[in-house]
Amino acid sequence: MSLFKARDWWATVLGEGEEFDQGCLCVGDVDNSGTGLDKIVVGSYMGMLRIFLPHPSKPSEVSEADAQLLEVHLRDPIIQVELGKFVSCSELLHLAVLHPRKLSVYAVSGMAGNVEHGDQYQLRLVYEHNLQRTACNMTYGPFGGVTGHHFICIQSMDGMLMFFEQESYAFGRFLPGFLLPGPLCYCAHTDTFITVSSARQVESYRYETLAVATDADTRQEGEQQSKSAGKRLQADWTLILGEGALDIVIPSFSPSAHSIFVLGERNLYCLKDNGQIRFMKKLEYNSSCFLPYAAVGEGTTNVLMANYNNMLLVYQDVTLKWAAQLSCVPVAVRVANFQELKGLVVTLSSEGHLQCSYMGTDPSFFTAPKVEAREVNYEEVDTEMRTLQKIIRETTKTQDILPRADMEDELIITASVSTDLDAVSQALLPEINGATVPSVTVQIKVKSRSVVQNPKMTVCVQPPLAVSQDQFGLDSLGGGGGSQAVVTFSAYLNGLYPPADLTGDVAVSYSSPTELNPAGVPRVTQCKFSLPLRLVCSPAAPLKNAKYKITVDTNKPPVNLHQVFPDFAVKSDDKEGGALAFRFITGSSVSVLASKSSQRYRIQSESFEDMWLIAKELVQRFDGHFAKQGVKDFRNSFAGPIPLSEYFEIVELHFELRVNAEKYQDLLSERAVQFRAIQRRLLTRFKDKTPAPLQNLDTLLEGTYRQVIALADAAEENRANLHQAFASLRSATHLVIMLVSLWQGLGIDQTAILEATLLPLLQDTPQLGWEESVDAAVSHLLRTCLSRSSKDQATSLTTEQLSMPKDTARLKKHITLLCDRLGKGGRLSLTSEANVPTPVMMPAVRA
Repeated sequence: MSLFKARDWWATVLGEGEEFDQGCLCVGDVDNSGTGLDKIVVGSYMGMLRIFLPHPSKPSEVSEADAQLLEVHLRDPIIQVELGKFVSCSELLHLAVLHPRKLSVYAVSGMAGNVEHGDQYQLRLVYEHNLQRTACNMTYGPFGGVTGHHFICIQSMDGMLMFFEQESYAFGRFLPGFLLPGPLCYCAHTDTFITVSSARQVESYRYETLAVATDADTRQEGEQQSKSAGKRLQADWTLILGEGALDIVIPSFSPSAHSIFVLGERNLYCLKDNGQIRFMKKLEYNSSCFLPYAAVGEGTTNVLMANYNNMLLVYQDVTLKWAAQLSCVPVAVRVANFQELKGLVVTLSSEGHLQCSYMGTDPSFFTAPKVEAREVNYEEVDTEMRTLQKIIRETTKTQDILPRADMEDELIITASVSTDLDAVSQALLPEINGATVPSVTVQIKVKSRSVVQNPKMTVCVQPPLAVSQDQFGLDSLGGGGGSQAVVTFSAYLNGLYPPADLTGDVAVSYSSPTELNPAGVPRVTQCKFSLPLRLVCSPAAPLKNAKYKITVDTNKPPVNLHQVFPDFAVKSDDKEGGALAFRFITGSSVSVLASKSSQRYRIQSESFEDMWLIAKELVQRFDGHFAKQGVKDFRNSFAGPIPLSEYFEIVELHFELRVNAEKYQDLLSERAVQFRAIQRRLLTRFKDKTPAPLQNLDTLLEGTYRQVIALADAAEENRANLHQAFASLRSATHLVIMLVSLWQGLGIDQTAILEATLLPLLQDTPQLGWEESVDAAVSHLLRTCLSRSSKDQATSLTTEQLSMPKDTARLKKHITLLCDRLGKGGRLSLTSEANVPTPVMMPAVRA
């Protein structure tokens, strides 16, 4: 491209943080001075209206404020500004300002000043129209062939053309097949309106056709239309572009007065007034705006074209004649005449850079000095290179753009949970199944070692647990170690089923300012806390028999359960502490029985998933109890078999609810389609001027409505059951993971892999469910670290799209195979190497 740059004649920056677009710029003699000099009118989305009379600044002048004639804040965003003869009793130019919900017409006048500050300009409202629909753009012209006046046509966001004959509203028409608004322009030669629809075709509508078409207030929904409602609106001609259009311009000068210029996304079109293509230019760049203007030669038209490469191009028809570099990307371009120069190019960028420039060259008197040739001393070059590399390394270490690694603990969060339950419960549900719902207070301390800005705290617990407040806005903290913030909240049970996890997360997001980034670098610090078991259950009488039982073995003599669970010890005849029971607030009970003759502990309950929290608490308290006594070789174990059959019952229940959810969704879609079809037929009957029998359509509509409501209620109930089933599934899965870990003595890393495999989701989503996610994860382990040989591992790498399975047979088979291979000595690892199974004797898996 050309190396020439557009020469600045006058430039300014409008406001701070304001936005501008294509219709925010117009040029003309807005104050009707009669001198023939143009003024620049600029409106912004912030509602600022500015009028400028540019002139080149002298070297002695510091400010260009005297070039601005007027600045008014109109409150509403300004979409478009235009100059025309919009007042019926005057042939002077007036300013039309289009807002989203209002059209205002102003008169701009200037008065000679009595002091040295210059002339004074005023903006006077002549009339305005309040719009019932949100406006997109407008065009104006002598609609219908009127002389001496201009009418205005506004296109709304929903496809309605609203016509205003100056101070009065004329009529409104809807464009057929409308989806999204496009550019709009009026052709005075043919008295037509040109637009580009969302079907990517140019459409032309005659003003006469619009005037006699169906009124917008009586337009019927859908494609059906009564014959007696008026003439159907049809386009005079159409032309398929195959791309979206940015702008449409119809020049008013000869010989291009009968041409229509359309700027597409990748092409420039010049059309005749009957829709035929005069010529077309393929563009090799993304254009931002354009403007046809009069050419010197006869029979041709010049076009100013701006693109996103900061280039301003001048075409003569399809031939590139000039290219100039701009300082910004313009969204609007105009040609204006000022006092000293005519034909200046006025450009406006989206950020508010307003510039008047001309295209040409200025001589450059700078001559580069000759470079003195000298011999290269390689030792000095090597020494300088080593010095520079040392400086770069030190700068990289001490650069303060991002926080350093040693600043990880600049914000310390500590969580402390009260040992006692709240005296007055903060729970939203006061009772569940006749039992009082308690709450516990959690205190969070945030301590800062350095300055942090705008800290915000978020608290998250797993449902059905809830907190009294989960969002906190903290004051900015200073450094020095003494600056801290303390917040408290209460946690409680807020559902009719026990939770799968009693832990919570606290996250504090803040900004850490640095020397090179005073605004602050965004950072997050997290902390976890554990809620007490007393929050969801209370002591109860032990059960002798139960449906589900698991046994945990230890390698130390039996201990008194009352010593391990002092908060659940009740006064009873059992002084040896061989039995203990926990009753959940939701109704189920779990008993723990200690063997008198062996080192075994039995956990039993009528609910399989409810044993998880008690089993987890038992194992953790055993570890803490023996750690306090100084025992280092204490170990829990599980002899098996893994209760997969009980576990699969919960999996089946969860999957059945997911299937029901899809069925309800399909049924709701069918009934909704039926409901809308009946509505359309009823509306057609009601709007028909000739009465026709309803043929029981109203009864069918009422019956369909009742079915839709019943299905929606059933779907909502199924959704609540699905949430509860997923919580039960999570509890049962946690229990199986713990039993497998105790069964095989898995380490922390292997247990984490197993947990990530069987619990990849915190909740089901319509796009991804637990069954397909777990099946894919288990299949991956069976193909990699748990494969029988390296050959199977290499040939089984496949990628499948996850979708809801037809049944759970494959999932249950894979989980059973996973436990079987773990029982035969398989190791869980994320490496690609296959494990060699070790032949050890392990109990069988009970499925």
